[in-house]
Amino acid sequence: MTQKAVVIYSGGMDSFTVLNKVIQQGYDVHALSFNYGQKHSKELEYAAKVCQKSGISHKVVDISAINFLLAGSALTDNIDMPEGHYEAANMAQTVVPNRNMILLSLAVGYAVSIDAKQVYYGAHGGDHAIYPDCRPEFVQRMNDVCAIANYEAIEIVTPYLHSSKTEILADGLSMQLEYGDTWTCYNGREKACGKCGACQERLEAFTANGLVDPCQYES
Repeated sequence: MTQKAVVIYSGGMDSFTVLNKVIQQGYDVHALSFNYGQKHSKELEYAAKVCQKSGISHKVVDISAINFLLAGSALTDNIDMPEGHYEAANMAQTVVPNRNMILLSLAVGYAVSIDAKQVYYGAHGGDHAIYPDCRPEFVQRMNDVCAIANYEAIEIVTPYLHSSKTEILADGLSMQLEYGDTWTCYNGREKACGKCGACQERLEAFTANGLVDPCQYES
């Protein structure tokens, strides 16, 4: 029997690459997306299209009811979206309190229920400066907890934990992935803004790989 794996799939570049990496490794993939009240919920539309095209199991979980508990983030609250690179201090406004711990907890529960042994998510090296729940020490502690939280030990797997966005894109290109099937911008408008940290990091990755981003930008 093919081993099952749960992939937390936002619809963005990183989780898209993780998703396809796990598929190509031969796992029976179960993608899990979350609506947590993010302004860029447009990414969920991209996630659904990719999963439908790939013919893999995909569940979208609406946890937006908890949005009022996660105040203070530009991604979920009535706060202007900061512009600039992730290294800028103002990008800390995009941190959603305890987001990945919440999402991972739900994904681990799902994994136990379907007899999967691993949960994948797209934490990467470029996130370390701003997002505490994407750092190696967080992943290690979550693995420690998930080994004992249920009768079945679940492993949290982060293939790109020490990779840059440029390296992730390069790996995806080696798998011949189509990044027009992803949405990265923190603003959920018709076109990507090109100014938020997510857009800037994406654009830098394409430039570093000698390519033009297939995503459409406002400017």
